[in-house]
Amino acid sequence: MQQLLTFDKRGIYCPSAEIHIDPWQPVERAIITHAHSDHARRGCRHYLAHLHSVPILKLRLGADIQITGLDYNKPVVINGVRFSLHPAGHMIGSAQVRVEYKGEVWVVSGDYKLDSDGLAAPFESVRCHHFVTESTFALPIYRFPMPESIHEEINERWKSNKSEKLTSVLIGYSVGKAQRLMKHLDSSIGDIFTHETVAKVNNAYRQAGILWDVPERASAEFDASRHRGSLVIAPPSILASPWLRPFEPYSTGYASGWMLLRRMRRRAGFDRGFVLSDHADWDQLNEAVRSTSAQHVCVMHGYSSAFTRWLRENQSVDAVEVDRLRPIRVGHDNGIKDVNEEVR
Repeated sequence: MQQLLTFDKRGIYCPSAEIHIDPWQPVERAIITHAHSDHARRGCRHYLAHLHSVPILKLRLGADIQITGLDYNKPVVINGVRFSLHPAGHMIGSAQVRVEYKGEVWVVSGDYKLDSDGLAAPFESVRCHHFVTESTFALPIYRFPMPESIHEEINERWKSNKSEKLTSVLIGYSVGKAQRLMKHLDSSIGDIFTHETVAKVNNAYRQAGILWDVPERASAEFDASRHRGSLVIAPPSILASPWLRPFEPYSTGYASGWMLLRRMRRRAGFDRGFVLSDHADWDQLNEAVRSTSAQHVCVMHGYSSAFTRWLRENQSVDAVEVDRLRPIRVGHDNGIKDVNEEVR
């Protein structure tokens, strides 16, 4: 019997529908879980993604791409295979892909988190036979604080910097993280500006119908005194670049789950690290797997080897690490096994 989903050198593939999910290479047809570059690549002939992802994908991949937007929980049938998108909670438009054929159900989660950030549709647990999960923070050391406490910490840091006549430069990925940071800033503290890259993504958010008071774009042409005491949101690429000079004196902060590690904070050289992630932490990963009731789990993107062993030994599920060099065969009737045949 042909397997519903396989893993090959191009990514996750559904042979019956002739379509890939988050392909690693250009393909004919692709379903995209969300608009981050490690999941949405250029060169595919046609894309399918959530409605809110469409303007962001056009910004990142080209305005002329062929793309179809689909709402959550609205199924589409391709060659008899039923596909539907379900909220992943990672960023706006992020989706888990449910795939069903002849009673067999897979869910490809993409990236996800279980706590709500006020922008992305909250994570929806989807029951399935086979669950494909990320493992970015799949170690017990990664237990994140409540997001509300980090939002408060960021605002308090901004107040402190303003009292010292410093510009607060807050670093976060331009797609998803920057907009989440903006959502929870206390605008009564002072003016908020954004880097040009962030401003472009903000415009895509507005096109998607996610509207708020968009901050002004920061510019070296502004009077430096206007920035003093303000907060500037910018991507990691600006660090150690001339772009920062007009904002001196400034204090830098970085918002990421990796800031949980002291060595990461020291090595990065930021003035302050804020532990705020758009990925599930250790407890959320385990909760997500349990909530699906899946007995077969494929693990990828991160600490996949360690999480695979944990699931086998502690959650009583068959789990396998997805290796890009090998296709993984998952039998609905006979469990999971590796196929020791390298893809050339």
